[in-house]
Amino acid sequence: MPFRQFVLKVSSRCDLACDHCYVYEHADQSWRRRPRIIGRETLAAATARIAEHARAHALPAVHVVLHGGEPLLAGHDLLEEAITGIRRAMRGICELDLRIHTNGVTLDEKFCELFAANDVRVGVSLDGDRSANDLHRRYANGRGSYDQAVRAVNLLRGKYRDIYAGLLCTIDIRNDPVAVYEALVALRPPVVDFLLPHATWDHPPPRPEGEPASYADWLITIFDRWVKDGKPVRARMFESIIRTSQGETSLTEALGLDECDLAVIEADGQYEQADSLKTAFAGAPATGCDVFAHTLDEAARSAAMAGHLPGLAGLCDTCRACPVVGSCGGGLYAHRHKTGTGFMNPSVYCADLMKLITHVRSRARVRDEAGGAPATHAISRDDLDALASGYGDGGVLEILAGSQKSLRRRRVGSLSLMAGPAVPEAWRLLTEVDREHPRTVQEVLDHPYVRVWAVGCLEGRRPVSDTGYLANIAAAAAVRAGVTARLAVPVPGDTLYLPTLGSVATGPVGEATVETGPGAFTVTAGDRRWDVRPGDAVAAHGWLPHRRLTAGAMAVVLDDVDPSRDCYEWPVSPRLSAEDLAGWQEMFTGAVDLIRRDHPAYLPGLATGLRVLTPLSASPDGSQVSATVREAFGAIGVALPAGPAQLALLMIHEFQHVKLGAVLDLLDLYDEKNVELYRAPWRADPRPLEGLLQGAYAHMAVTDFWRVHRHALTGAPAESATAQFRHWLEATAGAIETLAGSGSLTPLGERFVGGMRATVQLWAGD
Repeated sequence: MPFRQFVLKVSSRCDLACDHCYVYEHADQSWRRRPRIIGRETLAAATARIAEHARAHALPAVHVVLHGGEPLLAGHDLLEEAITGIRRAMRGICELDLRIHTNGVTLDEKFCELFAANDVRVGVSLDGDRSANDLHRRYANGRGSYDQAVRAVNLLRGKYRDIYAGLLCTIDIRNDPVAVYEALVALRPPVVDFLLPHATWDHPPPRPEGEPASYADWLITIFDRWVKDGKPVRARMFESIIRTSQGETSLTEALGLDECDLAVIEADGQYEQADSLKTAFAGAPATGCDVFAHTLDEAARSAAMAGHLPGLAGLCDTCRACPVVGSCGGGLYAHRHKTGTGFMNPSVYCADLMKLITHVRSRARVRDEAGGAPATHAISRDDLDALASGYGDGGVLEILAGSQKSLRRRRVGSLSLMAGPAVPEAWRLLTEVDREHPRTVQEVLDHPYVRVWAVGCLEGRRPVSDTGYLANIAAAAAVRAGVTARLAVPVPGDTLYLPTLGSVATGPVGEATVETGPGAFTVTAGDRRWDVRPGDAVAAHGWLPHRRLTAGAMAVVLDDVDPSRDCYEWPVSPRLSAEDLAGWQEMFTGAVDLIRRDHPAYLPGLATGLRVLTPLSASPDGSQVSATVREAFGAIGVALPAGPAQLALLMIHEFQHVKLGAVLDLLDLYDEKNVELYRAPWRADPRPLEGLLQGAYAHMAVTDFWRVHRHALTGAPAESATAQFRHWLEATAGAIETLAGSGSLTPLGERFVGGMRATVQLWAGD
């Protein structure tokens, strides 16, 4: 198995003397014989080995953390050399996620400028409020480090928000858990990691009150407060328990059954296993390999690495029989060690993990008051089987839509922490409206292209200035709620857009002011003013409202104004004329009628989950054009086809992608480490496994459409439709067999693809 995460030790000394440090205070004391700072030759060799490994395994991305000791002791110049050298070496090979983890005491603007210029995310160790932090994180003379660490965090929170990665908190149950939580949340970190202090069965963790699960009790207090507060920050430990309870991957090596793909490169060039093993015994992390004489593949094959078996195979019988093993994973590998039996033991925190995981799983089923969606979204096996068959009723679509609600809220919440002049005031207004009108806010956030915008900002594909669009969202929520508010809203082009409502043609003004109140709102830009009633359904005085297509009980927004809708591989259509709109309405009515008559199994899902239809520009060669985007749940893009039957086919086909994308946001159906490409019968270029799965699932609907539609035709059209059915049946069946034989499906994935196969085999009888 290739390594995908690397900890590169640029320093082997520290400017603090924390008494709980596993590097300096525990069993392995190898730091004493290592150079204080990594040498340039060692740095170059380590960088070359990482690049060599990534190229050999065709890795799509690697994660590198600059670490220590205290990595800032390496100094500005050497860190700049390390950072630019790693970026240069990885260019053209794969994506690079580069981070540094520091105690923060010497972090200054010069370091931050270096990190910001090179997209290096910065994590800081901080154990809570002053008393909690300074209980352990002290200088050698006993002086606490709280003031210096908080100064560093405030520096990151301000001018350098984009590189603020989060906080790492090592637990001490003598500290007040609520005070620790409040101190950390007040610093607005993107994520908090709560870490159990390193311990083994030979040296168990302190339990001052003698309670067998005192660490669980401490963490449960924080978890309950975190849930009550609406999960104001990400908490990796709690999220990992929730994810693994649903069959998803863990976000931390301390939980779950995922394989370990981490390698440590020490300051002298030695390859080692995870640093936490230094708490077990002297030499525990050593591999006997180094960057000068060995490749990373050779290190992976070393006896030390090979002895760390992945998944259930590496656990003792007690762990294998445990009902929470899927989330616990036996706990952190180092915490299982005991002289005589090695690592084949439960974690020394076994009782804590059992109690904590059970509690989190129970509380995660509590329903969220705002949207009525479960805090933990899970699909039953029956619902998964229904989706695998190609269908899925309105109930399972409600579950998928609920999970997407949570996902969008989290993405927008993350953006509230990013820089942008309009963001703080917009966030204040949005949260105020959310307190009194949560369903109204949710309706705005449910607009599919809100997540397209949010993900683009979070992944750096949009400029930081685009975070100002949060003001458009807040203004739209205030308008819909009828509350009185006044907000400056950026206008990046020449149109002010309010999601779910419409747009105002302001011209290139840069910024406009939106004033909201009961039943109406006003837009002011320069010396021009627009008074709008949100219920206005027709264009007037520069106001272009959203319009809808209806057919019986089914209705969708025909979105031809949202600037974020331009996210498809095909260009979007400009604003439709009244005549074009009438043509779309006629076509939509005919398509829905056809689906209701001939393909009723698809209608409940479409009626529940399809919210937006975006017109695309026609293809120059006259071929049919349609598309979906993974982030835009509930939306499809379509160029107006020749007739209702073609639109019905495109709607059914594209909505399969919408459904499966939401399933993949909830469940791991395949091994994401698989980078192989596979032949897809409908494309000339080979596809990654997810692309093949998406294509096979969507073409099941195409097959089903022609299977049924041919019976509504006669003569040559019926023969053509039968040929289409045979063609897509063979292509889809072949793709399903390729998926089944890939060896990369998870157990849930095997079940899902097995359901697809059963449906297609049933159709083959036709």
